[in-house]
Amino acid sequence: MTPRPSEVRKALLERLLAHLRHPDPDYQALLQDYPKRGGKMLRGLLVYYSGLAHGAEEESALLAATALELFQNWVLIHDDIEDGSEERRGRPALHRLYPMPLALNAGDALHAEMWGLLLEGLERGLWDGRVLREFHEVVRRTAYGQHLDLSWTLAGRLDLTPEDYLRMVAHKAAYYTAVAPLRLGALLAGQNPPGAYTEGGLKLGVAFQIVDDVLNLEGDEAYGKELAGDLYEGKRTLILLRFLQGAGPGERERAEALLRLPREEKPEGEVRWLWERLLASGAVAFAKAEAKRLAQEGQAALRPHLKALPVPEARERLEDILNALVERRA
Repeated sequence: MTPRPSEVRKALLERLLAHLRHPDPDYQALLQDYPKRGGKMLRGLLVYYSGLAHGAEEESALLAATALELFQNWVLIHDDIEDGSEERRGRPALHRLYPMPLALNAGDALHAEMWGLLLEGLERGLWDGRVLREFHEVVRRTAYGQHLDLSWTLAGRLDLTPEDYLRMVAHKAAYYTAVAPLRLGALLAGQNPPGAYTEGGLKLGVAFQIVDDVLNLEGDEAYGKELAGDLYEGKRTLILLRFLQGAGPGERERAEALLRLPREEKPEGEVRWLWERLLASGAVAFAKAEAKRLAQEGQAALRPHLKALPVPEARERLEDILNALVERRA
């Protein structure tokens, strides 16, 4: 019988924490901090059920899922530092709890442990070198997407289009959120992933990120990150770019003046004004519609391939989580 998501999350967390044990308790506390905060572990679940659905052994699926969760955690540590974020999973970001160099070093350590797990799987014969190649692709794509995101903010770029946003997110978030888990499932079973996993997975992953941007403006305590943090950080989201496209000269000038200020210099009242204008302008509704369209197109591209997978119960779990990505109910 295929384990329920709650059971898989528990197993993943146990493996993560066990792998991050260290005789120095202060160092261990840093390494285990983000994993201990919980989270839905969506990417790990997708790798696990994708592997089982393709016919891979459970041990290889669980180990690869743990490696992708390590990736997620070290990337979040670095991302929070680079963005100057205040919160992560309902608590202060790691660099707000510890000196920033220590938080950065903890992210580096988790990165190294990710490759250690992947080498362990290779040595144990659980997978071949293609799995390591896939993780390399995950890291390089995510790094380039983060480069685009950061460089736009640092350069004060506001001449961007929604198409620029979609290109950035496809690299930064969509590949490792949806494409890599599907491809890894096939690779763990010794198969070549179909091209539809990239085409459909990118659309689902972009839709997931758009919904995340919406939640940054409309979310509640369960969202786990600072509300309106994207505005303080000056993120060039689809919502913001759509608003700037339709704004009158006065509103655009006011918004651009705010966005060019460093986080610590942004007046709370001006951030609230822009927040309210984004909600009232129709830009958020536009983003929601785009997310829905992309999700439907992604699901349509994936459906015939997923229906052909050989393990029905694991396939159903996989499909359910993919469908839940943009509904945030997994």
